Amino acid sequence: MIEQDIQAALRHLRRADPVMRQVIRKAGPFALQRRRNRFRALVFSILSQQISTKAAAAIRGRLVHYLRPRQISAASIAQLTPEELRRIGLSSQKTRYLLDLATRVSSGDLRLNALARLPDQEVIDALTQVNGIGVWTAQMFLIFSLGRLDVFPYDDLGVRVAIRNLYGLSELPSKEVGHRIADAWRPYASVASWYCWRSLEFRD
Repeated sequence: MIEQDIQAALRHLRRADPVMRQVIRKAGPFALQRRRNRFRALVFSILSQQISTKAAAAIRGRLVHYLRPRQISAASIAQLTPEELRRIGLSSQKTRYLLDLATRVSSGDLRLNALARLPDQEVIDALTQVNGIGVWTAQMFLIFSLGRLDVFPYDDLGVRVAIRNLYGLSELPSKEVGHRIADAWRPYASVASWYCWRSLEFRD
């Protein structure tokens, strides 16, 4: 995301959605941190699935430590045995996921550098071929690694909670309601989603 795009996004969101205008005012500047190492970003996403933030951080730390002085890469992960990954703290399921990702990237079956040239849906289609990578993980990759501007991760619980809170809903939005609200954000739904996450930090 370049500065010119971000400013265009903020102008659009302020104009198109009064609720988002107030969120932007309270949250301040847009400051999404890009994850430049694409393979590592996917590894960390897999490790974080269905466990607490603290537990995920601990496993990430153990993996980084175990690989030293090597970095997290497709080659370094592919060289590990399932037993080694289990000792680090990965479940059998996540061990399979990580090794499948590493094998596909190492073999060239999944070319992460080439994904930047593909439309959003084709990126999602390519990533979800990997065991353990679903649509949500692929959408996070689009936003945080590729910097795509118009991704609406409806299945993200944080985004749904933020929409409920911000738009005065009595319950979490259905898919139809979520997309109807997000229609006003297009073509900058990623930026609006980031502000939804930020809104969860507000103290009234």
